[in-house]
Amino acid sequence: MIVLGIESSCDETAAAVVDENNRILSSVIASQVAVHKQYGGVVPELASRMHVEAISRVVTKAVHQAGICLSDIGGVAATRGPGLIGALLVGFCFAKSFAWARGLPLAGVNHLEAHIHSLFLADQELTFPFTALVVSGGHTNIYHVSADNRFSLMGQTRDDAAGEAFDKVSKMLDLGYPGGPVIENLAKTQDPDQIRFPRSLLEKDSCDFSFSGLKSAVARYIHENPVKSQRDKARVAAAFQAAVIDVLCEKLLRAARSISCSQIGISGGVSANQTFVTTLVRRAARKKIQVIAPPISLCGDNAAMVAARGAVMIRDGCLCSLDDDVFSRALL
Repeated sequence: MIVLGIESSCDETAAAVVDENNRILSSVIASQVAVHKQYGGVVPELASRMHVEAISRVVTKAVHQAGICLSDIGGVAATRGPGLIGALLVGFCFAKSFAWARGLPLAGVNHLEAHIHSLFLADQELTFPFTALVVSGGHTNIYHVSADNRFSLMGQTRDDAAGEAFDKVSKMLDLGYPGGPVIENLAKTQDPDQIRFPRSLLEKDSCDFSFSGLKSAVARYIHENPVKSQRDKARVAAAFQAAVIDVLCEKLLRAARSISCSQIGISGGVSANQTFVTTLVRRAARKKIQVIAPPISLCGDNAAMVAARGAVMIRDGCLCSLDDDVFSRALL
């Protein structure tokens, strides 16, 4: 079955077509980064308006690039939450209308489940069970994934998500938005051991995260040691990134060991950070644990992962009705 996926949870309007073999036939993303960059972060009202302007064009382009006719589509999947309510409504209502008009089954996809499912698009040999980390601007969660529809939360952030911390530190250093890519590139130019920031590991055996203390430590350091050059910024960026990566790796490996899991999957925007990926792969190899990471094109918000997850839901009869609504907070 060919599934049309639609994603509009934050600041990217995306549509994709995926076939029954998990092959991505097309994936189109209309990014809003250039608009939100001038405000230092996503402005929800602007995001919603831009989704309205882009959604029809993006879906049309995805269908065209897939080389199919509308009659070839067997199901529709759209992100239902979590995310920005106004943004979610645009994509979900469009999907409802499309599915109703053509008499197609509709899956309302949990955004976090979709990120986890992107791992199957990256490695079709991936088998259950495995440990999954969803790490982005809004979430830093660890799950034990034992089957297609069985996601057990093992740990989550108690305050800032990792990606959110990247954005806030980038703002402190006046590096712009989004913070992840610019901090990673700048960090490559300096030794991360020149400055030592704290690693919050919380209680013994806890798989939860906390990045607010690290963020405060960076702010305090900058206040006491004003950054006067690009080199100063790079030193702070390198040390901050090293602290985040150290905690992510330690917690994820701890979670995998606690359930004797030999496979780890990482997804979400921060998983595009190649310094993080290479560090995790190296540390996991010492424990004989395999790491699966999607290509950069599937790390951020995209509709291919929504379509792939939706295909499983449609197959299993987990469908939405026209009365179902979106949700802003994680239900997974």
